[in-house]
Amino acid sequence: MPENPNSPARQLPLFPNREGDISPSARTPPLQLTPESSLDEALGAFEKHMQERGFTENTQQAFRLDMQLLSDYLGPGAILREIGTATLNAFLRWMESGRGVPCSPKTLERRITTLKVFFGWLAEEAFIVQDVAAPLIHQTVSAPLPDTLSDEEIAALLQVTEQMRRGADDEKPDARPHLLLTLVLNTGIKKGECTSIHLNHLDLADTDHPALWIRYRNPRRRHKERRIALPRAWPNVLDEYLGQYPTRQFLFPWTARNLEYVLTGVAETAGVSRLTFETLRWTCALRDHIEGMEADVLRRKLGLSEISWYEVENRLNLMARQQAFRR
Repeated sequence: MPENPNSPARQLPLFPNREGDISPSARTPPLQLTPESSLDEALGAFEKHMQERGFTENTQQAFRLDMQLLSDYLGPGAILREIGTATLNAFLRWMESGRGVPCSPKTLERRITTLKVFFGWLAEEAFIVQDVAAPLIHQTVSAPLPDTLSDEEIAALLQVTEQMRRGADDEKPDARPHLLLTLVLNTGIKKGECTSIHLNHLDLADTDHPALWIRYRNPRRRHKERRIALPRAWPNVLDEYLGQYPTRQFLFPWTARNLEYVLTGVAETAGVSRLTFETLRWTCALRDHIEGMEADVLRRKLGLSEISWYEVENRLNLMARQQAFRR
């Protein structure tokens, strides 16, 4: 028998944090650094910050390698107040042509990002007077920009899923494609996050402000947990879906590949060339960016670290300018 939408599985989620749609990340407690502190002391403090924030080991390792180069360039005993924008620009020029070791544009871009994240953190915590890395100019790498959906493509996809939802052409009503499409398009969650959603991750207690909690079992990834607003009408689609696909644990009790097949079928019917979780995620991010969502709010919505966000924000700026030019 189909589940009753008013069953305990639907009413269970009551989460205490109601301060916003996205839960704030844990902050590193204040540390005793000053402009007179050494660069090495500051690097040690930032390593602890990365560990507490759950940065991946690969990210931490890349940071260590990049910042070790700066430490080698400045020499032992470098003091934070002695490092200015001119110093960092000289370091980058040395990286490009004076070090004697090839440095690809992509590697240089990553190292600029590392400097921006590190000195931006120092300035945010008031350990230094100003962010000396803020004026550094990113060297845009000529990598292809991610695929996103146009407004016309989104309208065509939604028209198809609405028809499937109503059961057009003598087909049985199927709310699953519309539920899936609108969920990812509005939240920008990753494929793995989507397949891990439990019914009790849906916060539907406030009918005017439904929301989704992204949860992680791995404690090292808890910094990615967040609360994301859902469209107000989305729970109505959920009711229809639960009547057609009874489930008591996972929202989507299928593999990621099966859900990708659902998206592919919708795209083919709508005449859209390609539809993936990644396409929907970038489309969501670009729409929020163009509509003026605050950068840090969007970063947390997407579950990105400060380091990852610099590259993503740079791409979003390029994509927004490209879209504005086309109009």
